[in-house]
Amino acid sequence: MAKDKLMDFDKALELFEPVLGFEVHVELNTATKMFSAAPNPANEANHGAEPNTLIAPVDLGLPGSLPVVNEEAVRSSIRLGLALGCSIAESCRFARKNYFYPDLGKNYQISQYDEPIAFEGSVEIELEDGTLVTVPIERAHMEEDAGKLTHMGGATGRIQGAEYSLVDYNRAGVPLVEIVTKPIFGAEHRAPEIAKAYVSAIRDIVKALGISEARLERGNLRCDANVSLRPRGQVKLGTRTETKNVNSMRSVERAVRYEIQRQAAILAEGGSITQETRHWHEDTGTTSPGRPKSDADDYRYFPEPDLLPVLPPRDLVEELRAALPEQPVARRRRLKTEWGFTDLEFQDVRNGGLVEVVEATIVAGATPAAARKWWTGEITRIANLREQDAVDLVTPQGVAALQQLVDAGTLTDKLARQVLEGMVAGEGTPQEIVDARGLAVVSDDGALIAAIDEALASQPDVLEKIRDGKVQAAGAVIGAVMKAMKGQADAARVRELVLERAGSS
Repeated sequence: MAKDKLMDFDKALELFEPVLGFEVHVELNTATKMFSAAPNPANEANHGAEPNTLIAPVDLGLPGSLPVVNEEAVRSSIRLGLALGCSIAESCRFARKNYFYPDLGKNYQISQYDEPIAFEGSVEIELEDGTLVTVPIERAHMEEDAGKLTHMGGATGRIQGAEYSLVDYNRAGVPLVEIVTKPIFGAEHRAPEIAKAYVSAIRDIVKALGISEARLERGNLRCDANVSLRPRGQVKLGTRTETKNVNSMRSVERAVRYEIQRQAAILAEGGSITQETRHWHEDTGTTSPGRPKSDADDYRYFPEPDLLPVLPPRDLVEELRAALPEQPVARRRRLKTEWGFTDLEFQDVRNGGLVEVVEATIVAGATPAAARKWWTGEITRIANLREQDAVDLVTPQGVAALQQLVDAGTLTDKLARQVLEGMVAGEGTPQEIVDARGLAVVSDDGALIAAIDEALASQPDVLEKIRDGKVQAAGAVIGAVMKAMKGQADAARVRELVLERAGSS
């Protein structure tokens, strides 16, 4: 495949104005699927199930099977719509979206078209420097997910070059909410950053609501990024492309930047943009053509004849509105102030996806500074080495208990890191690991003085140096004592005792 020609990003923005749009699909974590009683694989309890075991006749499109709307999915959809500032429809209905889906047995998708459950909203997002941007929301509608194809026999795992494909219907019928923005103008050079921040904001909202696991790497959250360019001063919108199913924050940012550069190079040479879907390739950081992008008419939408309209009671809507959690942007700003973090310190926590665990660690008894130090420092270091998420290694309660041992003088920071390694290895609670490994700090002055006297005996000139005012000479003795005590001594207390022995305290 020929390599795309790219224009310098800054040059592209001199010539063209980028217009963005996003379609984010959120898999709801209800116990069952959207239209059947089959277990929902998007629910953490069902993750990793064997292929084609979480299915029902409706999911397979078997003749005579009829869909039944999942009430909890409707409630979750209303809550998400409210969190996005949307109006909730007094009446909405499902429609059939006709399209050939190899992994959806009915060959149509039950979705919503002209009557979505939520419409006309906006969400406030925060960029890395604290700038707030309002993204307009056109609609949030309910639908079902398709299944999953695994392409076999090829070198890349993609359909190109594959010998055959395997179909897993477990995901078919998973409840989805698709959030569609209006065109986003004025993004300019911050377009890639806005893309990343928007998807991050949606993830934070659905996690705060508790309606989705929101893990991009598992497909719980998927983003289609629409990008078009128009020459400076032109009113008419350019032709857009839709980069499908980008599955990380960083990739959303990179995909938008790439499409701006690719489209600008084509337009600058007098070419035209094809309205199409495009695939993002993480390994090369490029997009490639998918299929021509269909318009709504091509899907031949018509009302789903097997389902009645959904009529959300107004008292239910108001009940759900009253129970909404604090908006993520407002919550982060409140926590930053309460914790006394600088912008950079809080950004480290946020970038690591650690706000919730740091908060839980503080609630469990650690100071904000200690919680931040552990999670952004040693725990993240171990997680990176093990190629795991930091939040999967230890619990906030365990980290708080570890810090309490440090605060009590039972552990030094160095010993605490050894205990943390034991916690990650599953050896038990911090106190259990201290007891089993014998890692507590030696607090007996008698034992410390004995070790100091032994160190001084091997370095007889140190006492005279200290008495002559060369206090730094005590460092050699302190180092020898710490080595003899296998690090299980308080260096500050050892120093005090050394100076006392020299008569310099």
